[in-house]
Amino acid sequence: MFKRKNDVFFNTFEAMADTILEAVLYFQQNVSNIEDVTRFARDMKEFESQCDRHVHTILTELNRTFITPIERDDIMSLTGSLDDVLDGIEACASRFEMYNITEPDEYITLFADNLLRCAQQIKKAIYLLSEKKLLAMREPSIQINELENQADDLLRVCVKSLFANVTDPIELIKRKEIYERLEQTTDYCEDVANTLETIIMRNS
Repeated sequence: MFKRKNDVFFNTFEAMADTILEAVLYFQQNVSNIEDVTRFARDMKEFESQCDRHVHTILTELNRTFITPIERDDIMSLTGSLDDVLDGIEACASRFEMYNITEPDEYITLFADNLLRCAQQIKKAIYLLSEKKLLAMREPSIQINELENQADDLLRVCVKSLFANVTDPIELIKRKEIYERLEQTTDYCEDVANTLETIIMRNS
C-alpha cells in the first residue's frame, strides 16, 4: 500500500535520482575534454558523497518507521542499486586522476552518452514511482535494459579496437579498465530497472 507522495522515502529516492543525473551529466560534459583531472575527480567525489547522505537518510528512516510505503526489502534494494550507479561513475572518474588520462577517447564518450540516457530513464522511473504510476515505470525500465545491451556491444567493440591499435601495454591496461568500469556502471543501472520491475510486480 502506497502512502502519499511526500513520503520521505519517495522524496529521497527522487533526490538520489536527481543526484545521479547531475553527476552523469557532469561526467558526460567533461570527459571529452578534461582540463584538470584532479578537479574532475574531486567534483565527482562530491556527487558520490551527496548520494551517500541520501542513503543515510533512508537507512535512518527505515530504523524508525514501522509501516513503509513499499516492502522494506524493496526499499533496501532500490537504495543500494541507486547508490551503486553513483559509486560506479565516481570510481571511473577517480581512474582518470590516478592514471592521468586527459586525451579524448571516442569510446569513453559513447559510454558517457549511454550512461546519460540511462540516468535520464532512472529519474523518469523514480518520479513515476513517487506518483504511484507503476505500470508506466515499465517503459523506462525497458529502455534501461536496452541501453545496457548497447553498452555490452560497445565494450566488445572498444576492447577489440584497443588490442588492435594500442601497442603500449600500460596504456592498454588503463583504457581497458576504464571501459570495463563504465560498462559495469550500466549493469548497475540495469539493477535499478530490475528492482523497479520487482516493485511493479509486488504492488500492481
